[in-house]
Amino acid sequence: MDSESGQKKIRIIRPEDFVEFSQRLRKEYHDQYYAMYSSVWDGIVTEPALMMVPVDDHMVHRGDAVFEAFKCVSGNLYNVHRHLERLRFSADQVAIELPFPTGEILEIVKETIRVAARKDCLVRLFVSRGPGGFTTDPYECPQSQLYVVITSLRYPPREKYEEGVRVKVSAVPAKPGFFANIKSCNYLPNVLMKKEAVDSGVDFTICLDESGSLGESTTENFGMVSKEGVLRFPRFDRILRGTTVVRASELARDLVDSGLLEDVVFCDISVEEARSAAEMMMFGTTFDMLPIVEFDGTIIGSGKPGKVFKELYRLLLEDVHNNRNFLEPVF
Repeated sequence: MDSESGQKKIRIIRPEDFVEFSQRLRKEYHDQYYAMYSSVWDGIVTEPALMMVPVDDHMVHRGDAVFEAFKCVSGNLYNVHRHLERLRFSADQVAIELPFPTGEILEIVKETIRVAARKDCLVRLFVSRGPGGFTTDPYECPQSQLYVVITSLRYPPREKYEEGVRVKVSAVPAKPGFFANIKSCNYLPNVLMKKEAVDSGVDFTICLDESGSLGESTTENFGMVSKEGVLRFPRFDRILRGTTVVRASELARDLVDSGLLEDVVFCDISVEEARSAAEMMMFGTTFDMLPIVEFDGTIIGSGKPGKVFKELYRLLLEDVHNNRNFLEPVF
């Protein structure tokens, strides 16, 4: 504090001061950040204080970017090609040109994981419009940029799989269809839904569209088993095409063949239909599947994980660990 003016004296940090200064920026949660590739620097860093994005990148001040998150399990990337296909689709929809072909992006991801030296990790991949100005004009950005961040892969507590999770209907409206199908970095509605869940003491919230049909959660999809034994998922018109829920719907065909399910369909699902479900479940990249035992104050089924959840979860875990068609080796 300046004794004469009473104002706080702000330090000017020079380039030669940064290495020393960055050490003081270290936080406990930085232990979960392992490595980052930046096309701005054309290199990989392992110091969390150096995992930065230019403040004039449109991703920072406009959310003008697309992203994907996928996991590496036991040294293999799971379902990565579908994630990269969705990345390209999202980028095409908002006219962001990928800075590299998807094959080269995959190699950058692999090398960043190798530098992180983690066989089990989560990959967060961002493609931004790039730096170049602070207005909404996308043409002020001369070049799109790629950022790849390798972080810890954290699963929910085991009891969430064994005892189930609680879900409620969100007051945050569903996104318009065009934006719902793009995995962009403009995730304010998703953030508000997560805040709503935490504040309400539930695990997830699920949005509604104008017709009263259930949509998606913050970063997850849901499904329900009707009393007639039909596994139902919301249509993708107003929600993101989740890679995990798509794969689960394919695997569920085995349960139809075995007689545990009557059918697997994508359709509109009302709140009332969900409340009367025999089973409900959540699907997401990190946790794979979780059983829903309470929806909007109503106990689902017996209030415990059901047979369909247990069998489909078993099939999905087998797929994650052993299906060579969906695994891309890193190490």
